[in-house]
Order: sequence, then C-alpha cells, then structure tokens
Amino acid sequence: MAKDRTSDVTRPKSGGKGGRTRPPANVVAPQRPWGLIAAAVAVVVFAVAVIGYAVVKVNEANANRIESVDEIAGITSKEYEAGQHVATTVAYAESPPIGGEHDPVWADCTGTVYDVDIRHENAVHSLEHGAVWITYNPDEVSAADIEKLAALVDGETGRMLSPYVGLDSPVSLQSWGHQLKVDSVDDPRIEQFADFLTRNPDEHPEVGASCERPDFIADPPLAGEPGTPAP
Repeated sequence: MAKDRTSDVTRPKSGGKGGRTRPPANVVAPQRPWGLIAAAVAVVVFAVAVIGYAVVKVNEANANRIESVDEIAGITSKEYEAGQHVATTVAYAESPPIGGEHDPVWADCTGTVYDVDIRHENAVHSLEHGAVWITYNPDEVSAADIEKLAALVDGETGRMLSPYVGLDSPVSLQSWGHQLKVDSVDDPRIEQFADFLTRNPDEHPEVGASCERPDFIADPPLAGEPGTPAP
C-alpha cells in the first residue's frame, strides 16, 4: 500500500527572535518654531501700525495745506506800499498793523519769542521781510496758551511772538498785508496762516531780506517809544 505523503505547505517565517514581530518605531513629528512665528507676526503688526500712522499724518497734513491765502477763512488783506522808512510813531489803520510806514530797524524775527509789547513800527519792518508776527492779549490767554503759541514760533526763522496790550481778540496773526484774528490758540487756522505766509516769496515785498537783529533782541524798544533816526 502506498505511503501517505503530506503535501508541502509553505509557511511564513516568523520574524525576530522567538517568533515575535518587532513593533514599529515611534515617529516624532517635527516641532513648529512658534517663537520665530510669533516674532515675525509681531514685526508685521508693528510695520502695519507704523504705515497706518504715517498715512494718517500725511492725510492730516494734506487736509491743512492750502494753495492760496484766500482759503484761510476770516483772513483780511490789504495792499501796502513798501520801503517807507520813518523815525516817528505811526498811526496805523489796523491794530496790530500789517503794513505801511515803519522804522528803519526791523525786529528780530528768527523764531523770536518776546515777553514785552515790542514797538509796532519795528515789527512792521519785519513783516516787510516776510515775517509772520503772532500777537496775543496777555489778559485773555493763559500761560499754557502762550506756550502753545511759542512752540509754533521758537526756532522758526521768519516768525516772532509778542504780547499786544489792548488787542481786541485773544490771538492775532500778521504778515505783510494780511491779518487773522482768532478766539482760541487751538484754532487750526493759526498753523495754516503761519505755514503758508512765513517768508512766502509771493506775499511780501523784500524777498531774501534778513530776519536777524541781535541788537533788537538784547534791548527791544516798547510800543509807543521813540524810533530809530532815519538814515
């Protein structure tokens, strides 16, 4: 009788020692650089804020910019002949004056802040040189108000500030042939006037004339005092 034969069966080999399968290795996901990401976001946010602030400031400046003196609401203007030097006290049509006869010596207007009512005839000569003269009624403005006005003048060549006794408004601004009176030092027209008319070559007769007069700063003559003898 034939011998039983067992069919050959291919069996899979067991892996590892003892027939056990090795577990898969743990895979660690790469960590995100959160610190670097946060720093980059902060830089972007800061840049956006800076750009936004700059845009706002530019828009504000453009909104306050004018192309003509007629755009300043409330300004009054008058034509005056230049070069009229006198040594006497002048009876001006406007108070403070904005043009006409004046002293041969100009008041220093190199961003000068006076604490006295300077002689008007000297101040008018400064207007002829392109200065803006800001005046205030010392009985109607506070010390803080005066500081705000001084900040617009101090160090700005072509500007000067002084009290003006008896002024009929808290603040008045003068340039050659132009005047603006306002009730508050916070009136935006103050900066409009000063920015547009300070040494504007189209708005004063003696373009390029000096504003320096150190001897005047040292001993400024007061309103109503005798003038300098005419040459």
